Amino acid sequence: MEKTEAKNRIESLRKEIAEHNRRYYVENTPIISDYAFDALLRELTQLEALYPEFITEDSPTQKVGSDLKKENSPFKQYKHLHPMLSLANTYSIEELKEFDARVRRLTDKPFTYNCELKFDGTGINLLYRNGVLIRALTRGDGASGDDVTRNIRTISSIPEKLNEGFSYPPEFEIRGEVYMPFEAFDKLNYDKILNEEQPFANPRNAAAGTLKMLDSSQVAKRGLKCVLYHLIAPDSDFELHSQTLSNAFSWGLPISEHSKKCNTIDEVVEYITSWDTKRTSLPYPTDGVVVKVDELSVQQALGYTAKTPRWAVAYKFKPEEALTKVLSIDYQVGRSGAVTPVANLEPVQLSGTTVKRATLHNAEQMQILNIRIGDYVYVEKGGEIIPKITRVELDKRPADSRQFEFPKLCPSCSTPLIKDPEQAKFFCPNSEGCLPQIEGRFLHFCSRKALDINLGEVAIDQLCQKGYIKRIEDLYSLSDLQLLSLEKWKEKSVKNFRASLQKSKEIPFGRVLYGLGIKLIGETTAKALATGFKNIDNIIEANMEALTAMEDVGPTVAQAIVDFCSNEQNLQTIAALKKAGLQFESKSQAPVSDELKGMTIMITGNYSIPRETMKLYIEAHGGKVGSSVSSSTTYLLAGTKPGDSKIAKAQKLGIPIISEEEFYAIAAGGSDPPQKESATNDDSGDDNQLKLF
Repeated sequence: MEKTEAKNRIESLRKEIAEHNRRYYVENTPIISDYAFDALLRELTQLEALYPEFITEDSPTQKVGSDLKKENSPFKQYKHLHPMLSLANTYSIEELKEFDARVRRLTDKPFTYNCELKFDGTGINLLYRNGVLIRALTRGDGASGDDVTRNIRTISSIPEKLNEGFSYPPEFEIRGEVYMPFEAFDKLNYDKILNEEQPFANPRNAAAGTLKMLDSSQVAKRGLKCVLYHLIAPDSDFELHSQTLSNAFSWGLPISEHSKKCNTIDEVVEYITSWDTKRTSLPYPTDGVVVKVDELSVQQALGYTAKTPRWAVAYKFKPEEALTKVLSIDYQVGRSGAVTPVANLEPVQLSGTTVKRATLHNAEQMQILNIRIGDYVYVEKGGEIIPKITRVELDKRPADSRQFEFPKLCPSCSTPLIKDPEQAKFFCPNSEGCLPQIEGRFLHFCSRKALDINLGEVAIDQLCQKGYIKRIEDLYSLSDLQLLSLEKWKEKSVKNFRASLQKSKEIPFGRVLYGLGIKLIGETTAKALATGFKNIDNIIEANMEALTAMEDVGPTVAQAIVDFCSNEQNLQTIAALKKAGLQFESKSQAPVSDELKGMTIMITGNYSIPRETMKLYIEAHGGKVGSSVSSSTTYLLAGTKPGDSKIAKAQKLGIPIISEEEFYAIAAGGSDPPQKESATNDDSGDDNQLKLF
């Protein structure tokens, strides 16, 4: 490569990598895989090695990727006591052995390795002083990070105060990873898809995005976890890295149980090989193994480059991917009118499942990928869960390939599409005449989490096609004759539908509000609105100021509510549903007693009544239900199968742990315990459960 050509390529790579860093660290919306990104960074590193005169201080090879927003950041920023660098990484066993040889050339001291699983989350740095958590910072740019202490305090495994009776450094930093388990990730994305929001690409992005939320009460609901792996205490007398971790564990800090001491690089390879298979059974995301020199004196002698320590390397598991052909692209219209492109693929095996379809998210994503029908594309599982297209194999592109054009008209009703200025999505504005939108609203209204009406997708499609239903209220005026005209519907089907329709009239206001399908209003927000405003009329009359005063409501959500309540047809639907007998008012519940007044009760495990009922019982007796175990917790109410981390944290903080029977005894001055007539733990939260009090 000529010098001029090399310079141009270096500049091009720096610009491309900087954009990918911004998307990855700041926006949490990466558009290429880690493997593809690492390939770009590797190419830049190699070119700079060949042409060192082109190396600059701001090159991505010389600095850590930053998650800091340069302007208008809502978080305060503080300096780390010690730089928080990144790790050199490799996908090759041969390069791993070269790392070992390089370390041996740089030191004549004997050493061993400590191997640890590489959790796929977002970096965190905790500062403890005299055994108390002082501050939690993100990695930031390596020198400074965002203060996310309030959000970190919602993670139950992170102690605010270390275990007593141990000798620990008066001040130290400990680094680790905040991650989101697969179960929590699935639930979060399910809710996002249900509300027609773009799902997170993988658990890592979900964890990073959650950690930067402004409302810590919402962070607490997303199930974040933390693992810590690097203690920095310069004045301590520790000799081994593994020793620092075992001590940190005894102090009450969350340390991975899967680390292993290895005497040789061959033992390291054995550890890596075993976990490349075993990791698929773990309940959380991992993407490699971190190999560290265990002896701290050797670490200190080896030192650091500008960006990475010389005594550690990350071996990254190459994600399983498959090459397949794009057969066609469908454009699906959701209930809000958002048009989502979906690629139909030649079926291909990936991580034990057959992949036939992959979402392309929006027009911008399609343009970035430069994807076309007939292309061969690489598909991998994002976070090993969601199939996603990572890149196009341009060498296999057909000669007659045509550049894609996002449709200008709705694929269902041919209405001209409009672009949402705040999102990368196109919408069909014909909400009253576009069949997928109409059917989507019925499906949402009838769903289990909303009104739970016995009417499936096929039946809804038939009713809409026949013109029997157009607006939600039409469900309550369907005749038996109309229902019997549906394919495979007999008298029993009609009877079941009628029973569920009647039962829907008992569904509490919060779920009815959610069922209306107001844009951006999920279950939690709907329930908060129902509780805060008491009835639908108060919500209709509320202005932006009143709405944004709610904890779960920001300006965008408030505007969506105002827009919905300003639509005359929506008001007609609400009036008709009121007339049909649906609940549009929260049932008031006078306090049963004030026996729990001033107490914060944290619950864990299963009880003889549903968990949601237990929460209502606590509130009915004047108590507050805690979101996490902390120093302000009065009692930890432990049922059967309680969470180990909550029990451990309560023990550390000296918080009384009480059984269900002991809890009822505390509240006995107000009333008898609720009747134990429900043995399930269905968290439906119906208001009619209040009769148990």
